[in-house]
Amino acid sequence: MQSQASPYRVQIWVCVNRRDDGSNACGNKLQMRLKDALKAAVEARGWTGRVRVSHSGCMGLCARGPNVMVQPIGRWFSGVTEADVPTLLDEIAPHVG
Repeated sequence: MQSQASPYRVQIWVCVNRRDDGSNACGNKLQMRLKDALKAAVEARGWTGRVRVSHSGCMGLCARGPNVMVQPIGRWFSGVTEADVPTLLDEIAPHVG
């Protein structure tokens, strides 16, 4: 095993967990579209290589979803929509450098 510093200043995690029984889950709310919108906005801001947009499984707060977690700054966003992408990125911009 090798250990090294992350190549990214910020990593954005979008929950895409789905539940086949129809119960509340972030992925049941078109989260891949949100992830794609975040990726496009990161690229448009010229942050590619410094900010990574990834998806995750369940974050454990389904009732508050869709959920997005930003590390290493420790910010959590709930009820996120595609319309929120610019505001979310504005909030994390100071950490991107």
